[in-house]
Amino acid sequence: MCRRANRRFPKHKTGSPAVPAAVGSAGATMLKDNSGTGKVFRNASWLIACRIVQALLSFVIGTLTARYLGPSGYGVIDYANAIVSFMVPVVQLGIRSTLVHEIISAPEREGQVLGTSLCMSAGASLLGIAGVAAFAGIANRGEKETVLVCVLYSISLLFQATEMLQYWFQAKLMSKYVAVTSLVAYAAVSAYRCFLLITGKNVYWFALSQALDLMLISVCLYFLYRRLSGQRLSVSMPLAGAILRRSRYYILSGIMVTFFSLTDRVMITLLLGKEANGFYSAAVTCADISRFVFAAIVDSARPTVLEAKKADSPNYGLRICRLYSVIVYLALAQGLVLTVGAPLIVRILYGTAYGAAVPTLRIIGWNTLFAYAGSVRNIWILAEQKQQLLWKINLAGAVLNIAANSLLIPLIGIEGAAAASVGAQALVNVALCFALPALRPVGKMLLQGINPCRLRRLWSR
Repeated sequence: MCRRANRRFPKHKTGSPAVPAAVGSAGATMLKDNSGTGKVFRNASWLIACRIVQALLSFVIGTLTARYLGPSGYGVIDYANAIVSFMVPVVQLGIRSTLVHEIISAPEREGQVLGTSLCMSAGASLLGIAGVAAFAGIANRGEKETVLVCVLYSISLLFQATEMLQYWFQAKLMSKYVAVTSLVAYAAVSAYRCFLLITGKNVYWFALSQALDLMLISVCLYFLYRRLSGQRLSVSMPLAGAILRRSRYYILSGIMVTFFSLTDRVMITLLLGKEANGFYSAAVTCADISRFVFAAIVDSARPTVLEAKKADSPNYGLRICRLYSVIVYLALAQGLVLTVGAPLIVRILYGTAYGAAVPTLRIIGWNTLFAYAGSVRNIWILAEQKQQLLWKINLAGAVLNIAANSLLIPLIGIEGAAAASVGAQALVNVALCFALPALRPVGKMLLQGINPCRLRRLWSR
């Protein structure tokens, strides 16, 4: 019986998985029997727990801030965030994708690796700040408030560079220090933002608070590193060239992902104004209320899938099918709740001033379904060592998203941006699994996982 059932879930023997980077609670049973993985589980449990608390805190403070600033002020803050986010992949130089591997591969010179990476990224961040100022000055000529908010917000780029110290803690499986530090820093900055709300400060202070958050994290991580590591930070120019040669491929991929996810907000602000972007941002925030739940599920399942692939287990395909099943049906339930309850949700969270966000929420609420279907597919890509497909997928998504937004925003406003985002996610994360021969095996797993006629059999194993 079991052998026959196994045949329904192909094993796909090509490639071998990378070492899992994060483990969650759903992976505990799988991991506790494997040598050395208990530490991995405890390490990731800190990350997931603190992420959940931070996400809830962020949502509450963000909602209060949006109510206080109003659609226009909230829209300009979100616009600044989008502009700065476009610079993040350039500032990070792709190093964050390779830094843990660099540290693990050469522990005897980890201080030099970290120091060189920090110096490179910090230098790039100064160029990034200048780039944000130049773009805002040209695209928003004559809008003093918008330009100044973008510049103040861009200061966070400098501390995003120094925050790279967190990858040393990841490499040493000591992420609890990062998790607790981030949570404490965010709690402190949340208290500061509450002070801004109580004292009635203007939008410039809120723009600057983003840099304060990252600055606190960076300073704390630096002193923790000095205390826990036996190596001092140093810089090597030859090493800088070697690191950049290995990381440069991730720069373009990161830029494509950013274009894919943030083009809509920039185009809304430029075409429709800050207030329209405020409505759109409120709808997106409502749709993302449960994002940390989906992220925790995917992060928890990732190591069990990769371990199954590594062990050539017959349950490899089964676990991907089950993950698709959980993600898709949870996202369907959420989409229905957001579609039906959109007026009530917006009114409770943001007030009547944000009523224009209701139709957008009914559309963008379905984005989670396709976005996290893509996350499941990416686990399969990692397990099968097909990462070369990712830049092509992300490029297709970026091009489609820009084209769809250019067409739909002038026609139907922010609802068009929502439709463009959902459509692009659906095409890239689901349709391509059937259109591209290299992705068809995972497309078959998707169908097996959501087939209502096979759900009982899928979960009875």
